[in-house]
Amino acid sequence: MFFDKLLGFFSVDMGIDLGTCNTLVCVRGEGIVLNEPSVVAVKRGTNRVLNGGNAVGWSAKEMLGKTPGNIQAIRPLKNGVIADFEITEKMLRYFIRKVHNRTFMVRPRVVIAIPSGITAVERRAVINSAERAGARKVYLVAEPMAAGIGAGLPVADPLASMIVDIGGGTTEVAVMSLFGLVHCESIRIAGDEMDEAIVNYMRRNYNLLIGDQTAERIKIAIGSAAPLEKELEMEVAGRDMMVGLPRRTVVSSVEIREALLEPVMSIVGAIRATLEHTPPELAADLVHQGITMAGGGSLLRGVDKVIEQEVQLPVRIAADPLSCVARGTGEFLNQLDVYSRVLDTAEDAA
Repeated sequence: MFFDKLLGFFSVDMGIDLGTCNTLVCVRGEGIVLNEPSVVAVKRGTNRVLNGGNAVGWSAKEMLGKTPGNIQAIRPLKNGVIADFEITEKMLRYFIRKVHNRTFMVRPRVVIAIPSGITAVERRAVINSAERAGARKVYLVAEPMAAGIGAGLPVADPLASMIVDIGGGTTEVAVMSLFGLVHCESIRIAGDEMDEAIVNYMRRNYNLLIGDQTAERIKIAIGSAAPLEKELEMEVAGRDMMVGLPRRTVVSSVEIREALLEPVMSIVGAIRATLEHTPPELAADLVHQGITMAGGGSLLRGVDKVIEQEVQLPVRIAADPLSCVARGTGEFLNQLDVYSRVLDTAEDAA
């Protein structure tokens, strides 16, 4: 116990947004100090991380879909939860040590944001991975609560605050009041499913096979949920399914909008379900407070306009929506002694 406290004295406490696509780390007093893809490159058939354990993050993402037979680039989280326990542990250890810039005497307290809809087993897996990666004490906070705090919403007041956090693996929709989740919908439809929808559209309409990274580039470059003032076009390269040779074609934002219609409307459905379960007094608050959007998916062109049109409430996108969850974990870190009563720990998950 004394040794743990001694190590803790030499460690910096951190908040972690453990995302399906990216992991962000926030340090007390410094803000966000790390933002890297949640990707690890390993030797195929083993869990041995390449480059002496350093093929993590950006260096590993560059290998996605381009590795030879003996190397595998893995995203150890799927739909916001841990799909590969051992690889997640190694990824977390790498990030924790990178923040400290050393490999010894590192035992921080860690606040991790998790999807609100995960099971007790998945919750336990997050805690175990962080502890084995070197965390002295692990606290869990629901992603929508962290996103709401990071977006500056008055979640501690007796007033309804509504957040829509569209991440890589999950979309979290929640109404909050008095530091609690009044109602929350967590669906496993988000950025990854949008990319998949684009891959399927290109296969179905162009007989062209493209990779997930190409689909993501298309989404960022010309993707939209609502009509644009000036529609966009983009040249796309892939493999022709008929002849098996490389080929390129041109697609428009109109086509990509059609491809993204289903995942976007699934998110709208989750918002409607949350509003239907909101008590009337809090629902009345939302007429004025509106809906705040966070997460990378909220940057899809026109998605705020579509939601506003569908639910007839004002919608705004948070400042720097990509970092809302991480900044929220940082706020918990700043007042950990006060907030620890509303955070889950290993004892709660036992």
